[in-house]
Amino acid sequence: QVPLVESGGGSVQAGGSLRLSCAASGYTYSSYYMGWFRQAPGKEREGVATFYTGSGLGIYADSVKCRFNISQDKNTLYLQMNSLKPEDTAMYYCAATPPRGAWPNRVDQYQYWGQGTQVTVSS
Repeated sequence: QVPLVESGGGSVQAGGSLRLSCAASGYTYSSYYMGWFRQAPGKEREGVATFYTGSGLGIYADSVKCRFNISQDKNTLYLQMNSLKPEDTAMYYCAATPPRGAWPNRVDQYQYWGQGTQVTVSS
């Protein structure tokens, strides 16, 4: 088990910034893929950004490129969100999985999930 605990969500006006944190523990592998997903009401959960702890590299969904930055410091994963838009409003989830090949970008490719943190962006 890899417990994941998100924090940092909140309400902000359009154009503002928030930083989400995901504290992880119980690692049994030397590296993991870790991802941020989001789910708006009535919509499917979608991938926002993925980070590979083995390389320190991240990839982003087109909708958040140049606005969001994913990073890691020790056992905490971060998502810095800048220039927020109302369409970024969603519950944001942190996820992790051991490496099994290609970069995972689907919900079903992740083994561990946090409980989520709400982000609300008003216009």
